[in-house]
Amino acid sequence: MTNAPRAKPMSAAAATNQTEIAPGVPVVRSQLPGDSVSGDRKVMVYPSSGAVDFNVHELQDIHLTGPDRLMARDLMSPYVWLEPDGRFGIMVRAVTRPGEPMTDTGIIWAGWSDDGVHFAMLDHPSILPGSAGEKDAGGVEDPTVVKMADGSYVVYYTGVEADMAHGEMFYAVGPSVDALAKAGVALASTKSLGNTKEATVDREKDGRWSLFYEYAADEASRVGLAIGAKVDGPWDEQPTPFMPRENGWDNWHLSTGPMLLDDPEMPVMFYNGATHDARWRIGWVAFDRELTRVVDRCIEPLITPPPVADREASDIAFAASVTSRNGEIWLYYSLEDRRLSRARLRRS
Repeated sequence: MTNAPRAKPMSAAAATNQTEIAPGVPVVRSQLPGDSVSGDRKVMVYPSSGAVDFNVHELQDIHLTGPDRLMARDLMSPYVWLEPDGRFGIMVRAVTRPGEPMTDTGIIWAGWSDDGVHFAMLDHPSILPGSAGEKDAGGVEDPTVVKMADGSYVVYYTGVEADMAHGEMFYAVGPSVDALAKAGVALASTKSLGNTKEATVDREKDGRWSLFYEYAADEASRVGLAIGAKVDGPWDEQPTPFMPRENGWDNWHLSTGPMLLDDPEMPVMFYNGATHDARWRIGWVAFDRELTRVVDRCIEPLITPPPVADREASDIAFAASVTSRNGEIWLYYSLEDRRLSRARLRRS
């Protein structure tokens, strides 16, 4: 499951019947058949409304130190957050390296940093695959951390079945990242929404939870959105947030990325998009306050992987988290599904 192409709801604008992303900027939809799940069709690459834009000002490699069991694996899905005391927390998915026996699709490890670059990892994993017969026996992937008001933690993650091909979204809770207990399914996979994963979560002012997620449809990854009363729902599906764009760099696959919420009137998601051959890049899409309408979207990707000599090699940049403090924005992502990086962004 994890090494397949990085395979909700609101639509390529707000919902499928929206005709503009901003006054005077129409959404032109592809004539190709609609998505088999949502019925939405791809959109064309429309002009930017100019509501928001970002520039990359610095790139940094992320360095982890920890036990041999962790350092012997490749690293991806770096979820980084800021603690009230100023520390940076991280949770990563650690995967077996190519050519080694694949015992699982991932384990989840946590650590801490003072500078957001050098992380000292815990001695033991925070979330491990389940025992034989459990629904996450094949591996645990893609952590998303929510710090609760009482100081406890909720961690959404993808649990993969023993066949290492199917999974759904689970969650764990605990007083600290080294004392988490699995709590069950947060958002189940269904026949129409296969392999729900890659959570992006926010707690709304009215107490509800908004959950963006990735699902599988038509041999591609799509993004959905659901609103729930609690951390595990029940969930009210919303119209498709946005769709792939015909003739764009994001013309086939879409996957959720982190939300930048420093401007509450215009939340921005740094999403992941790819072509049919799974060449993943990172872009952004801006929503209105209620997450009901797309108000702007990048034309070209914001982050692309460094060039590789072998065109058969992994060609992937994949956003996982974003931090913002004192006007400084850092976007954390993985490259080639094996190493971690971050980019310093500025609004322009």
